[in-house]
Amino acid sequence: MTSAATLSDGTASDPIRWSTRLWGMLITLCIVLFLDGLDVSMIGVALPSIGAELELSTSTLQWLVSGYVLGYGGLLLLGGRTADLLGRRKVFLIALAVFAIASLAGGLVTSGPLLILTRFIKGLAAAFTAPTGLSIITTNFAEGPARNKALSIYTVFGAGGYSMGLLFGGLMTGIGWRWTFLLPVPIALAALAAAWVLVPKDEAAEEGGHDILGALLSTAGMLLLVYTVVSAPEVGWGSARTIISFVGAAVLLAGFVVVEKKVKYPLVRLGILRKVTLVRASLAIIAVAGSYFSWQFIVTLYLQDSLGWSPLKLAMALLPVGLLVVASAFFSDKLVDRFGTGPIIAVTMVVMAIGYLLFLRLDTTPSYLTMILPAVLLIGIGWVGFPAINIQATNGIDDDEQGLAAGVLQTSMQVGAAIVLAVNTAIISSGSHGANTPAAVLDNFRPGLQFAAGVAIVGALIAMTAYLPKRAKARAQEPELELVG
Repeated sequence: MTSAATLSDGTASDPIRWSTRLWGMLITLCIVLFLDGLDVSMIGVALPSIGAELELSTSTLQWLVSGYVLGYGGLLLLGGRTADLLGRRKVFLIALAVFAIASLAGGLVTSGPLLILTRFIKGLAAAFTAPTGLSIITTNFAEGPARNKALSIYTVFGAGGYSMGLLFGGLMTGIGWRWTFLLPVPIALAALAAAWVLVPKDEAAEEGGHDILGALLSTAGMLLLVYTVVSAPEVGWGSARTIISFVGAAVLLAGFVVVEKKVKYPLVRLGILRKVTLVRASLAIIAVAGSYFSWQFIVTLYLQDSLGWSPLKLAMALLPVGLLVVASAFFSDKLVDRFGTGPIIAVTMVVMAIGYLLFLRLDTTPSYLTMILPAVLLIGIGWVGFPAINIQATNGIDDDEQGLAAGVLQTSMQVGAAIVLAVNTAIISSGSHGANTPAAVLDNFRPGLQFAAGVAIVGALIAMTAYLPKRAKARAQEPELELVG
């Protein structure tokens, strides 16, 4: 399916001569993805203030984070495929409107359960906007330099949202925690108006059906899996509830696979998972996001609660990560055009792993310039490879499955990162609960820091498997794989 923008502008294949309308569409989609990422990380800084005002327990507060992940991670596959079947513009506009309304409601409610509900609805909306926005780009920009440039800019905004969330969260919490919910409202409404004008109309898939049973099984399975993972540290990994939930999720997902093999129009064509580059990109994105969120979680707790850093001071300390991500927008596509996605992913993940290893030197009186900053800069370089991961995942995918590929990648990121973070939480929770000095707390957190570094190292090793000698011949015989690394 050829997009309307490509036909009317005739410039989508030329990264230098994009029309104003095409640029406007791209920036609009970027802003929405930035809001999605921002919402994941911004809430963390505001949790203490929310808990104090609404008198919420720590276990209840965690669901302000987990509720968003449940909606986001559980419905991503459905969101991506729905865009392919019903039309990308329609799905994007509806989901963005829901996101804006839920953001407004979150800033106004005075009940903990209602606040958690708004977070779940925002995650649900993001599960549709994120893969839909990515598929709008991949179907409006020709594969090659033009798409690489567009995806680099787009995914930099997404990574920037994640990495800048602490900064915005610190600033908004200083005014009042409700502003962490209200800030996205006018931005989302402005993006909605722009998208209405700039995103070209597209047709629903000419062929295809609605795999209702598959959608129900996959959504229920993913929701139950994410719910089990995020609640396991509280109820116990070996508890009957956790075990039964894991078994239930496995049964639902196994049933989904059976249905997808038999149904005429599957929600997920299982053959897409034989796409080596999509699988490798999905594993890479799990390693990048999972290690970073785990590291950020521990750093936030330790520097704020144990060392007494203010939210704004912490945000400024980690700001170099966001600045590196923003700066990469100017050169990441050129790196991909010159070297391919594979080398960039491998190198940036190795550098990121080194950053985590350097951070293991953390002590109770850390010097920012000599201890924290060098590690933060290296970790930030890991996010520079984020656009290359997205490009690798979508290259070589047919237009009618771009939403599906985007959904697979985003699901891997959200669910995978949630699992890594939950395991990390279980590791640090199993330590001494009586730790009340900075030294004791750090000893308790150190295994979690080591685990985050280990996840990054494993991701780097997986990225480098593409360059093992035994794969050289296979790559030479598959131009598609050679192109994307």
